[in-house]
Amino acid sequence: MRVQNKEKISQRLRSYKKQPLSALLFLLVMFSAVVTLSVLIALIAYILFKGIPNLSPELFAWEYTTENVSMMPAIINTLIITALSLLFALPIGIASAIYLVEYAKRGNKLVSLVRVTTETLSGIPSIVYGLFGYLFFNIFLEWSYTILGGALTLAIMILPLIMRTTEEALIAVPDLYREGSFGLGAGKLRTVFRIVLPSAVPGILAGVILAIGRIVGETAALLYPAGTAAQVADGLMSSGRTLAVHMYALLNEGLYMEQAYATAVVLLVMVIGINALSGLIAKKVGVKE
Repeated sequence: MRVQNKEKISQRLRSYKKQPLSALLFLLVMFSAVVTLSVLIALIAYILFKGIPNLSPELFAWEYTTENVSMMPAIINTLIITALSLLFALPIGIASAIYLVEYAKRGNKLVSLVRVTTETLSGIPSIVYGLFGYLFFNIFLEWSYTILGGALTLAIMILPLIMRTTEEALIAVPDLYREGSFGLGAGKLRTVFRIVLPSAVPGILAGVILAIGRIVGETAALLYPAGTAAQVADGLMSSGRTLAVHMYALLNEGLYMEQAYATAVVLLVMVIGINALSGLIAKKVGVKE
């Protein structure tokens, strides 16, 4: 293996000598990768360095007070809003992607319009979604500040992401899988749900991971629809802040900077844990060749 690797490296170096522009592009790519990785490591190290010493049992008390500044209600509200947002967005997003890839005719103008629309919606700032959620759910429907309004707002925000990632995952499934299933007498619906979707699970979960990361770290889209009540939501029609909104509120007040750094550590660990769990599920559920 070492001899083969040395031969590959020597061949690559010889090709770079013949093509200086390729060598320059390779160096630029490697430099960008090193800078990106360095920034990530520095950011994580800074958060851990500032936050871990400020972690205390009082921060995980069940009820929030101005003395303990507990983040436990925010953690529970984060899990609730994340679950609700995925519950609303996943079925619609996956079903839409299945229609666009498996059932819609190629060259259909409606498909092109939907794809352009989803790409446009993906670039809209989150504060715009927050204002829309406030105007529609809080004002028009007269819900006031509710967990349900915030979850629906986030579901609308992550829907284009889930649609596009699911669509790309379905397109990546080889047509031989479909042809083999049809050759064995399976119908369209059975082929989609028994062959295509299981093969596309890793790609779909990659989109779900990105969506969860956006939900957990979102603040602007939740300030107006869900509010900032520092308590565990009594129901879907009550207000509650998520962990990211909780950290924003602490930083905005300027009185609990140490607790805000501790909250950032918990938020970081939560996102990493969710990503690891999703990756494990993708390996278990995905089709093994």
